[in-house]
Amino acid sequence: MPTLAQLRELQAIAQAGLTYTRDDYDRDRFARLRDLTAELLAEQTGQDAAEVTALLRVEQGYLTPKVDVRVVVLNTAGEVLLTRERADGRWSLPGGWADPGESPREIAVREVREETGREVRAVRLLAVFDKGKHAHPADLWAVYKLNLLCELVGADTEHPANTETTDSGWFSVDQLPPLSLGRNLPEQVRRLVELARNPELGVDVD
Repeated sequence: MPTLAQLRELQAIAQAGLTYTRDDYDRDRFARLRDLTAELLAEQTGQDAAEVTALLRVEQGYLTPKVDVRVVVLNTAGEVLLTRERADGRWSLPGGWADPGESPREIAVREVREETGREVRAVRLLAVFDKGKHAHPADLWAVYKLNLLCELVGADTEHPANTETTDSGWFSVDQLPPLSLGRNLPEQVRRLVELARNPELGVDVD
């Protein structure tokens, strides 16, 4: 069985071929390669083959990693802000997919407000993680995670009603709750808090 990294490479080859070829026969071959890759990706990730095929067929142009923006906010006690994901009931750093038209700073501020009700100011980049190089559960997409430090600029507040998260709160890195591992790993949260506390460490980049 090919690895997830190999399947993503095949997906990228198929997508590039569909984007740049001018030959109808080659277009058919690249389309078949894309669909075969989708079937194998579905096996690897445990998703429905027809759904994965449909998702891959929607992709247009040169294939690049998706971008996930995650936010580290610390309180005066040194605890980190986490939010409980409605999808799996586990906790993660606030954040989500990057939207076109918004900068990483704007996304970070908006995500914290929407998911926790807190107002923050984006301070600096802490790390860029390549999801495929960490021990996350198998994922259909290649993902880059931009992790930003934000500082609280308003008073703590009650968790707002929203469609993505059900709760939020402050946690010591030594007593983290069960994390949503597709979003954040415990060792990542601990490293990000270390980077936030020690600017001289610079930025981690995979």
